[in-house]
Amino acid sequence: MECTAAGPGSGGGEAGSLAEVLRGRPPMARELPSFDTGRAPDRPGPLFEEWLLGAVRAGVPDAQVVTLSTVDADGRPDARVLVLRDVDAERGAWWFAADADSPKGRQLAATPWAALTVYWPALGRQVRLRGRVETGGAEQAAADFRLRSPAARIAVLVGRQSERLDGDAELADAWREAEAVLDRDPQTVAPSHTLYAVVADEVEFWQGDPGRRHVRLAYTRNPDATWRRGLLWP
Repeated sequence: MECTAAGPGSGGGEAGSLAEVLRGRPPMARELPSFDTGRAPDRPGPLFEEWLLGAVRAGVPDAQVVTLSTVDADGRPDARVLVLRDVDAERGAWWFAADADSPKGRQLAATPWAALTVYWPALGRQVRLRGRVETGGAEQAAADFRLRSPAARIAVLVGRQSERLDGDAELADAWREAEAVLDRDPQTVAPSHTLYAVVADEVEFWQGDPGRRHVRLAYTRNPDATWRRGLLWP
C-alpha cells in the first residue's frame, strides 16, 4: 500500500489543518527593534556581544543557546543546540564545549569546520557564522568543567552521548555511578570534555522586519585578519 503525504493546501485532515495553523501565524508580526548598520563596529565580535547582552536584558529565554552545524563522514549535515561558553570578540572566536567522543566531537575531529546559528525570536534577530574549528587546551577544558553545575558535570561523566539507551533504569544506574565518582572527588574532570572555538571567517547579522524588508549585514574576514562588511539583499 503506497502512502502519500499530504502537502500544503491539500486539505488532508490533520496535515491540512496544520498548514492552516502555520499560515495563520505570520512570523515577526510585532514591533521589532531597528538596526542602524551605519553604527556597526568594524569587527563582528563586539556587535555579537551587544546583541547577545541585549537579548539577555530583554529577558529572552536561553539567549546563550546556539545551533551548531557540522557534517558527518558522508558529508551529510548534522545540527544540534548547545550552550555558548564565551566569545573572543577581538579575535572573532565563538567558544562551546562538547564531549570529544560524541558524534559532534568525532565529526569535528574529521572535518574541523562548523557553523553556528542563533535566533532571538522576541527581537527578530538572527546571527549566522561559520569558520574553522580549533580545540582548546586541557587546562582550559578542566577549568570550564569545574565551573559547571553538579548536574551538568554528572551528565558529562555519564558519557555515551547519543548511544542507544535500553531504558530509564540503565540511565539511573549510570547516573548514580557518576554521582558517586563526583562525590568522592569533586575535582574530577571528564577526560573527553573539550572546548572548541569556531574562528569565524563569515558572520551575518539579520534583523527581521514585519514588512519583510529585513536588514542583513555581512562581515567577511580578510587574509590579514581585518574584516570587510556590506549589506545583503533581504
